[in-house]
Amino acid sequence: MSEQSTALRESVRRRYAAAAVQVTEGGTACCGPQAVEVDENFGATLYTATERDELPTEAVAASLGCGNPTAVADLHEGERVLDLGSGGGIDVLLSARRVGPTGKAYGLDMTEEMLALALANARKAGVANVEFLKGAIEAIPLPANSIDVVISNCVINLSTDKAAVFAETFRVLDPGGRIGVSDVVADDELAPAQRAERGDYVGCIAGALSFTEYRKGLEAAGFTGIEITPTHAVADGMHSAIVRATKPASGSCRGDC
Repeated sequence: MSEQSTALRESVRRRYAAAAVQVTEGGTACCGPQAVEVDENFGATLYTATERDELPTEAVAASLGCGNPTAVADLHEGERVLDLGSGGGIDVLLSARRVGPTGKAYGLDMTEEMLALALANARKAGVANVEFLKGAIEAIPLPANSIDVVISNCVINLSTDKAAVFAETFRVLDPGGRIGVSDVVADDELAPAQRAERGDYVGCIAGALSFTEYRKGLEAAGFTGIEITPTHAVADGMHSAIVRATKPASGSCRGDC
């Protein structure tokens, strides 16, 4: 990893560690923690009131995503779900309830503070079919063919090696498995420098791929049935988008799949 990539990853880690600490230590006993300050394009307001009411206030307050991947992943009873960059655990806990006791939801995060918050939230929610893992989304600590659905909420844009994220996602998915991701995506005409003018890296803007780059990255990893659907603008020429794709059931595996 280059020095620049290492520095960017550390800046991301520090930002989300600070967000976890803010939620853990903020607020008052009567009212619960205060939400981390983000604009209306990010955070817990992108979930329904019913979903927010299901979960501990700390899980809701720590939400920093740009969408609601559990609403588009079409989860079923008994499925195994992995959330890349699971943060305070909101999408893991929602997924665990959707897949039921015969399924399982994993959360992967590199930040100790967020993992501690997520574990505390799982205990408060009384959800048993969850497991939180420490690690990088570029090197997922799970075996090949072990997951049915991969979700992620505004995290892939933060990676400095998105090709590795796509390859690892493909590897851990069972043949026929799928992704349902919310992420920030740029219009094709915006060069990387123009994306950086609209927001910084840790703010989920500067590191975003364009629509074409995203599609080509998923195709290179082996995915098919790729759909990238913008949902709302987060900056000029930048969109929150729903990304769906499938690992072929057979015949198209690349490498260890």
